[in-house]
Amino acid sequence: MKRLLPLLLALALPVAASAADYAVQPAQSRLGFSSSFQGQSFDGSFGKWTAAISYDAANLAASKFDVTVDVASAKTGDSDRDGALPGSDFFDAAKFPQAHFVTTGFRQNGAQVIADGNLTLRGVTKPVSLNVSFKPSGGGATLDVDGTLKRLDFGVGGGEYADTSVIGADVKVKAHLVLAAK
Repeated sequence: MKRLLPLLLALALPVAASAADYAVQPAQSRLGFSSSFQGQSFDGSFGKWTAAISYDAANLAASKFDVTVDVASAKTGDSDRDGALPGSDFFDAAKFPQAHFVTTGFRQNGAQVIADGNLTLRGVTKPVSLNVSFKPSGGGATLDVDGTLKRLDFGVGGGEYADTSVIGADVKVKAHLVLAAK
């Protein structure tokens, strides 16, 4: 039995070191954003995106988010704004069709979990931190993330649109993902 115990522990360690993988349920999930234009706030969302989610609240070091967004799928409900967002002044979807966020690590800040990562948008990569709320439920979970980024850091709405009194400097990113265990 003494010889069997180390073998059992060695076999159990790789299992304990990995996070659970989840499949996003797109029909119940939303990847959104909000900002302001001429002092009025507006909300938008992306219709096309994919997310690879591995998460274990007890083992954040093994967790990972990898999200790719089709920026041309942005919709706000305003036809003028929706027509301008994919253009060269904003997302420049013809040249940079995707935004990509991948975590570099997770950390605790009191009771709050923070996902640190890199966001690449318009060919610019910058660090971004997102608040994470993960709630297991039956054979899946819900994952809510939110954070704020500066649009001009990524060249979104630069040039004649750089005036932050007209178009807000801050863009709030918010996602609600319904997940099923893989």
